[in-house]
Amino acid sequence: MTAQRPGNNLANRPDDWWKSAVVYQIYPRSFCDSDGDGIGDIRGIISRLDHLAALGVDAVWMSPAYKSPQDDNGYDISDYQDIDPLFGSLADLDELIDGLHSRGMKLVMDLVVNHTSDEHPWFQESRDRTSAKADWYWWADAREGFEPGAPGAEPTNWASAFSGPAWHYDEQRGQYYLHLFSRKQPDLNWENPEVRQAVYDMMSWWVERGVDGFRMDVINLISKELPLADGVTVPGQALSFTGSYVDGPRMDEFLHEMNQQVLAGQNLLTVGECPGVSVEQASKYTDPARAEVGMVFQFEHMGLDEQPGMGKWALKPLHLPDLKANLAKWQHGLEGRGWNSLYWDNHDQPRIVSRWGDDSPQHRVNSAKTLATVLHLQKGTPYIYQGEEIGMTNAGFTSIEQYRDIEVLNHWAEATALGADGEQLLESYRVKSRDNARTPVLWDSSEKAGFTTGEPWIEINQNRDVINVEAAVADPNSVFHHYRKLIALRHELDVVRDGVFALLEPEHEQLFAFTRSLADESLLVLANMSSTDCEIPGDLRRAGELLLGTHDERAEDRLAPWESRIIRLG
Repeated sequence: MTAQRPGNNLANRPDDWWKSAVVYQIYPRSFCDSDGDGIGDIRGIISRLDHLAALGVDAVWMSPAYKSPQDDNGYDISDYQDIDPLFGSLADLDELIDGLHSRGMKLVMDLVVNHTSDEHPWFQESRDRTSAKADWYWWADAREGFEPGAPGAEPTNWASAFSGPAWHYDEQRGQYYLHLFSRKQPDLNWENPEVRQAVYDMMSWWVERGVDGFRMDVINLISKELPLADGVTVPGQALSFTGSYVDGPRMDEFLHEMNQQVLAGQNLLTVGECPGVSVEQASKYTDPARAEVGMVFQFEHMGLDEQPGMGKWALKPLHLPDLKANLAKWQHGLEGRGWNSLYWDNHDQPRIVSRWGDDSPQHRVNSAKTLATVLHLQKGTPYIYQGEEIGMTNAGFTSIEQYRDIEVLNHWAEATALGADGEQLLESYRVKSRDNARTPVLWDSSEKAGFTTGEPWIEINQNRDVINVEAAVADPNSVFHHYRKLIALRHELDVVRDGVFALLEPEHEQLFAFTRSLADESLLVLANMSSTDCEIPGDLRRAGELLLGTHDERAEDRLAPWESRIIRLG
């Protein structure tokens, strides 16, 4: 670990700068590889900073590049204050920060503090019941009447997000530890003030090094309801996904304490990933008067294409009125109280153009543009995931051997052991697997897509000859240039940042229409979210200035497949 350096960028972080910003997420291992080992790295990111500057984004959120055994691709951290050699060094990170700042961009680090790696020194020390860190994690005895380590002996019936029980028996300590995710990701005990202080000290260290904010991984799981108790199960499932560990009783206290210890006065971008969060709870977390976090990632819209109560692999078609109602609920629910984050894609979600668009050669470009228009013209801070700006598609994997994600591999092993149909599982993974987002960015049409000179850690999309950055930048009508124009509108127009959202035609099954209004300025957004023509209702055929559209030829009374328009009303 190198010496600290003066790097705080506070002078270039005006109040609420993130409300007019657009954030670009980088998943380091899949962005760009500088050394030919097949895995993206920080120097690869540095080599592509001009691409981000040309796109016009304001900040980069970088997924974890900390020291890690890579059990969950870096979300299992063994040293919070060093960079994994896989990705480079602290000196490389310093150069990345300087390179971003010199181009007017900022760096947001991923903060993973619900859990660490089981190889973190804190956990290794905690395995000793007599150590000073004995209660830095959640330890518990076997269930009464059961032999420790035997099936069913886990202290509660909670399920891990990555399959199997959320408890693992540690022979050295003679107790179970809690891991809501991988067995190698033990949960930190935030009830212990020493744990919290260690986290705050680490965060302050990064702020002084020059980072401009934090994306907080599953942050609303850090407060557990005590005592830890069994959750409700559904028929046919022995384990519960409803444990009392979401939005626990001390969440507001912990976030406010973090704010006062680290964030206050720093003008940092802070976004908490909050699975299961309600509008009411999110409005508390993001209420400026409460001084907790700037915004949250919620997941409600991401569950609209799965069968209720059956998990992400139980697919169903998206019903557009459901999506409109959900997004409108969040727009109205946080209006005047908090702030929204806006996203379709990230490292945990499949590619939106394949998921809810139409990735056929005929409609891919326009559906990618229209999905972007609908998202970026809402109120909140938009997030772009690497490759989204060129309309990258799902991977199209056909065999389990092509997958790398621990979530898929664990689910496959468990489900096939219970007799599940392999082809049906593969179809679900093809649609919803996280690996769809984790294939390398397609920089050019060459065999390795400009990503690496070596053997990539995961297969490269086969459509790189058509979809790649080089081709997109050269084509003035590409998805890339549409994103540039959307970002410019947010920077230029106060109504895009601050205007009130009003949904129109809520039950229409093709049309997504809404207005944004501020003072005497109003924008009308019309978007055909289908692959067939859509008639424009008569009262929406309004005169005005076209600010941005997907099609050069426009009919007054209808929208072409996947056509969208942003109109400044007269």
